[in-house]
Amino acid sequence: MEANVLLEKKLNRVAWVITVAVLGLVVMMRRVKIPMPEGVDLGFLPPFYATLNALTAIVLLVALYFIKQKKIQQHRNAIYVAIALSSLFLLSYVAYHFTTPETLFGDANRDGALSELEKVAIGGTRTFYLVLLLSHVALAAGIFPFILFTFIRAYTNQIDRHRKMARWVFPLWLYVAITGPICYFMLVPYY
Repeated sequence: MEANVLLEKKLNRVAWVITVAVLGLVVMMRRVKIPMPEGVDLGFLPPFYATLNALTAIVLLVALYFIKQKKIQQHRNAIYVAIALSSLFLLSYVAYHFTTPETLFGDANRDGALSELEKVAIGGTRTFYLVLLLSHVALAAGIFPFILFTFIRAYTNQIDRHRKMARWVFPLWLYVAITGPICYFMLVPYY
């Protein structure tokens, strides 16, 4: 048991370092743009990472099914897949946003600004999109370390603590995985 607690402490420190690094990258990607070589376009990434998010949601539901059936190994495998998909999502999302100007919801002429005419054309839909996006981004940032901590509890065989965290971490992770593709589909007309 003592070895598990020591391992957990070490892994928690690693989780915090990863969290700070990821949040730092996410903040920087809005301010820093890396020029791409001539002919290189990462415009294919938004549908790719939206698909990864959707697949993560499906895999999370499969993991929930397995744990409800008491199929621990299948649950564990599904969670590994969900974490891998989420990691790939994060890498592609950051790569895209470091290299590509931001797309604005409602910017029909793609000039990087919303005119009064464009604002009128989308009406309250923009408010809905922004609320959905804000909740998605805030929860993604807030839940990220807790996904790692929940995983660490299971990995170090602290199943009771894992269950307690998973009860509230899981639905938030699922919400983030579902709202990401919804935000993408709402933004598609403006890419």
